[in-house]
Amino acid sequence: MAGIDFDPFSDELVYGDKYAVYKRLRDDAPTHYSEKWGCYVLSRFAGVWEACQSPAISSAHGTTLSHLLTKVQPVQPMLNMMDPPGHSSLRALLRKQFMPRRIKELAGPIQALVEDLLDGLRDHEMPDFVSQFAQPLATGVGEMVIGLPAEDGPYLRGLVDQFFSRDPGNPGMTESGIAAMLEMDEYFEKLSAERRGKSAVDFDAISVLQSWEGPDGHRADDHEVASNLQLLLIGGTDTLPKVLANLVLRLAQNTDQRADLAADPSLAVDAFNEAVRIDMPTQNMARMLIDDFEVHGDTLEAGKPLLLLYASANRDEREFPNPDAYDMRRRASRSVSFSHGTHACIGLHVARKEGELAINELLRRHPIYSIDEARLERYETEFVQGYSKVPISLDGS
Repeated sequence: MAGIDFDPFSDELVYGDKYAVYKRLRDDAPTHYSEKWGCYVLSRFAGVWEACQSPAISSAHGTTLSHLLTKVQPVQPMLNMMDPPGHSSLRALLRKQFMPRRIKELAGPIQALVEDLLDGLRDHEMPDFVSQFAQPLATGVGEMVIGLPAEDGPYLRGLVDQFFSRDPGNPGMTESGIAAMLEMDEYFEKLSAERRGKSAVDFDAISVLQSWEGPDGHRADDHEVASNLQLLLIGGTDTLPKVLANLVLRLAQNTDQRADLAADPSLAVDAFNEAVRIDMPTQNMARMLIDDFEVHGDTLEAGKPLLLLYASANRDEREFPNPDAYDMRRRASRSVSFSHGTHACIGLHVARKEGELAINELLRRHPIYSIDEARLERYETEFVQGYSKVPISLDGS
């Protein structure tokens, strides 16, 4: 690509106008090769979509820049770092935790948590939507799904924050982030060991994981259980608050759509899906090419890392008309908001239910809320991005 060697750790990508860079890639180099990092980069929707379902691409060597580029993060025995057939058998077992019947069972407790948290917001003159609502909601639901002691939620959430912490000027994960990952592993290994031999809890992720038997006949040990619990914790508590923050901001900026949603709660999932598409927190995922892969008329060579720019793909004008506009009635037939193919997000139905219940209850109580955009604060990393603080006035003042 003329004039640029794509660097996901650059200030332009982390702090600047990343979407302008993504568009240049899509237009001029949809199969860009980064000389600096020795990896291929796919930015168009069609290429990312195809890569997500190709057997030429492996997750077993790692799934992030910290695994495959900086190589500071070890590969762990967890679902998103497995290929079939092991991945297939574990995913089939875990999916029971996230099927419609389970979501129906969770709806009542999630609604009660939403109402309790919104009750608490009224005690603050200008509450922060993220720290006082979205984050506690995601953590609370994560505890329900995984089967964690509720009192440990704040501690574990603190470790997740530490896991994603970054030092300006130093690419990727920090030593502190690695330490947080190891501490999470230690916590979950201990929890798994304590739970072994006790009565199983229906639809409790710990019990489900302990019952998994791999294709080679081995049963999951406490380290494997811990790694997968860490995945569920991070996936369930980090992305959703960013999506909800984006959603309330987009609706505040598009008051006609907000009014329509307040009048018709059945639009909530559409509004949530569009917020994920246009402001997808997960900027990229990484894979390893284990075979040559042809895309956009080019051949990507085996043995190289591959970077999938999800956030770019979701704003590709070749797939989405007027892609930079928020339109809750878009109802796109497909997106990579929750990935696609083998590694499609296993918790997407839980996330949508949380989003649906949260935005509908917020608008039922506070249909004309406002946001102080001058005081917004952001997370800025090469991996996930979004708002860390969203000051909200519930009465619209």
